Amino acid sequence: MSRPTPLRDVHESLGATLTDFAGWLMPLRYGSESAEHNAVRGAAGLFDLSHMGEIFLTGPQAGEALDYALVGHLSALVPGRARYTMIVNERGGVLDDLIVYRLGDEEFMVVANASNYEMVGNELKNRVKAYNAVVEDRSDQYALIAVQGPRSQEILATLTDADLGGLKYYTGLPGLVDGRQALIARTGYTGEDGFELFVANQDAVPLWNALMAAGEPYGLKPAGLSARDTLRLEAGMPLYGNELTAELTPFDAGLGRVVKFDKPGDFVGKSALEAVKDDTPRRRLVGLVAQGRRVPRHGYPVTKDGAVVGEVTSGAPSQTLGKPIAMAYVDTGVEAGLAVDIRGSHEPMDLVELPFYRRKK
Repeated sequence: MSRPTPLRDVHESLGATLTDFAGWLMPLRYGSESAEHNAVRGAAGLFDLSHMGEIFLTGPQAGEALDYALVGHLSALVPGRARYTMIVNERGGVLDDLIVYRLGDEEFMVVANASNYEMVGNELKNRVKAYNAVVEDRSDQYALIAVQGPRSQEILATLTDADLGGLKYYTGLPGLVDGRQALIARTGYTGEDGFELFVANQDAVPLWNALMAAGEPYGLKPAGLSARDTLRLEAGMPLYGNELTAELTPFDAGLGRVVKFDKPGDFVGKSALEAVKDDTPRRRLVGLVAQGRRVPRHGYPVTKDGAVVGEVTSGAPSQTLGKPIAMAYVDTGVEAGLAVDIRGSHEPMDLVELPFYRRKK
């Protein structure tokens, strides 16, 4: 049975189509997913992300423990900063991609994907046993609400005295939002400016309602998982299970920059990743733009002259480009003449570098 978020009744009152996602009952859309997508690109959208996991590491060696457990140099973060990183297995395969927030000198929060947070918590507990650090999964205690889009700062500013203008990308600070305590983070998964608000479960409904009311004059709309997926696809952001899997290393995904070999000491997967860091991956992650109207989908073969040279990892119609788009792994060295086999029809594609969309700064 799917687990509801604290906002389930709100979603039902708004007429959301609810679906199971990683064991959670989540809003897929509230009406038109294209309208929700366009609202985020042009004004703002409001997302329930309470299915994500929040795992805390505390103690004098919490930073060093994370340095060993993950591929990033997390002890180098100053309080208030966040970093995108990954947890890999001994073979260097990606188990999940994460955002780590340093909340204090001896406190970090690891945000994991909904489908993986229990595994991530267990892995962290096993990996940090030699360190003076405590791992605690507090996912049940938090709701996560995101306001994303070019007008998100204006909307949020009506409900908080926090210094939003001074909050840079991948930073966070504690503050009151509509009188409720929150961690306000300038992060997101849409390719737009925006904020993610970590709050206690009991504050989720009143905060959502306050944001909806504050955002109405600015064009804010509630947005579901469908819009979130097309937004992150346009922005070239990977989705675990699609672009990232345990069979792929960060280097395979073109994200080798997150692996920090120059940090002190060893880390899980270091030897395996050092062995491949200078290799040319067999396949690389690229963008595909359809020349026609048919949509390439996850798992469809990518072909060249009839031969399979890759596979689509994510695909959807792009509201912003007005054409179907996809991310795909294709054989290294293949640059043109690509098609996607869509139910036996080889539909021509243009290969482009990612991302498909960049917001104007």
